[in-house]
Amino acid sequence: APGTRLIEDNLIARFGVTRHFVRQAFVELERTGIVVREKNKGVTVRSLTPREVEQIYEVREMIQRQAALRIRLPASATVIGQLEKLHREYSEHLRKGNYRGVHEANDAFHLAMFAACGNQYLVESIKHYMWLSLPVRSKKTADFDHARASERDHEMIIRLMKGTDNWALAQLCVDHLQGAKSAYLQLVADAQQ
Repeated sequence: APGTRLIEDNLIARFGVTRHFVRQAFVELERTGIVVREKNKGVTVRSLTPREVEQIYEVREMIQRQAALRIRLPASATVIGQLEKLHREYSEHLRKGNYRGVHEANDAFHLAMFAACGNQYLVESIKHYMWLSLPVRSKKTADFDHARASERDHEMIIRLMKGTDNWALAQLCVDHLQGAKSAYLQLVADAQQ
């Protein structure tokens, strides 16, 4: 969760890795903006201000809409097959309560879908902003009702990828972002009261 302090010894025990590995992970997470490292305080999951959330999601909405509009529809059988496979994995992880698997399958699903736009730089930008929004998305990814709603959106995305309406696909991609964003902003507002 945002603001959570990450303790090396706990991570080493939890994941069975070396201290060097944990420290390298911290460097990468700090580089991507997911954690903040402060002298004499350690490493914490980055908390985003409402303004930062709004700005990050404004960019996410723009680039994801454009990527969806660039996808040639109907998508190829290969792309559809890949999305259906990732959707099955997502659903299986959700049924088992494996929220790490849910998160990984979700990100893989969206990156596979956006890769169909044919612009690797646009896809890398989407991936970067997915990382920046991880503190926002993490709490909702582990919420069953939210994950179930995302599962239904994924089913609709696959249907739209089989059709010809890029505008409907683009709008769904933007709408799909709103749940986690709204929940995070509400959490911040509640904490300030």
